[in-house]
Amino acid sequence: MRILLNGRDTVLEAEGMTVADLLSSGPWRGKRILVEVNGEVVGKSDYAHTRLAEGDRVELVHFVGGG
Repeated sequence: MRILLNGRDTVLEAEGMTVADLLSSGPWRGKRILVEVNGEVVGKSDYAHTRLAEGDRVELVHFVGGG
């Protein structure tokens, strides 16, 4: 399945992956992330229920603290 992830064409191994599945691997694991799918913000409580589909546009933004 292909999605556009942070502006890059990305192939996901599994069909029907959820946002939670996507965040459980890679550099996003354990980070505070803002997730947007097709222009709509996805709340953390909806990560496990939000399935990704072919052609979805996904934006992941992580927060960095500092001063």
